[in-house]
Amino acid sequence: MLPLVLFCKSYSVDLKRLVRLAQSVRKFNIEKIPFYVSVPPSETQLFEEHLAGMDVQLIPDSLIIERNPHIKQTDFDLLPGNLAQQIVKSEFWRLGVSRSYLCLDSDAVFIREFRTQDYLYDGEIPYTVINEAHDLLGDALSRNKPEILRNFHKEAAKLQELLGRTGKAYSFGPMPMVWHREVWASLETHYLSPQGMNFLDAIRLAPLESRWYGEALLKFGAVPLIPSEPFFKVYHYGWQLDQDNKNGVQVAELAHLFSGVIYQSSWDRALDWPVEGGHAASKLARRFRRAIGRA
Repeated sequence: MLPLVLFCKSYSVDLKRLVRLAQSVRKFNIEKIPFYVSVPPSETQLFEEHLAGMDVQLIPDSLIIERNPHIKQTDFDLLPGNLAQQIVKSEFWRLGVSRSYLCLDSDAVFIREFRTQDYLYDGEIPYTVINEAHDLLGDALSRNKPEILRNFHKEAAKLQELLGRTGKAYSFGPMPMVWHREVWASLETHYLSPQGMNFLDAIRLAPLESRWYGEALLKFGAVPLIPSEPFFKVYHYGWQLDQDNKNGVQVAELAHLFSGVIYQSSWDRALDWPVEGGHAASKLARRFRRAIGRA
């Protein structure tokens, strides 16, 4: 079993983003860490055509879901994409290809050479992204967006209550994160199974896969906690990118601190496949909000 692989769950709407990510992996993956990509079975051929020659191991989502005997494929198929993708990402460990995996989203892109040691301590123990999200929350308050702060604490409180942890509210992201198979297994053994639940039930209850992992790590201690700041610079909102551009912070500068950058697809819609999503009015409104710094 390998110590580390890269993994990304994708959909056709993110095809162009996934190709961009795969190109950056090919450029900067100097140790040739295996890169797995999971897509809906109906979209496998599309991705095969566009990822040819990129050293990507493409697998259907169903191959992952079927490894959990407690999740019915029919139940999974009824889920909306935002929930289904969290289950696929969190169940990838069951394939048994690696002890840890760097879980990426399609809107990520590597910006410098990376190695196993960037994500694993001593070649084995994952660095865990854990912080109080002051960067994001501080920016939100400065932009008069208190709802972001409220939502953060509401989401944190729910998982802390479910797993019985008191104390500070932590963020276990943003993506990408390194997840160890033993942490997911401990969540199943010590919480889900005794409750008569599977991970699909967990995501229905609280659709926060990174928090399920992080709180399980803190609660059950399956692996040592070695904290890390985020591996990638994440632009949650377009105004954050605009702010950095105005301050002269470009990719070359970011590469001193981060392995990569994420331009979240919720606002960066130009790379939607096959064309930018939304009707003409929504596109115009999105561009207007971006222009005045509200997107």
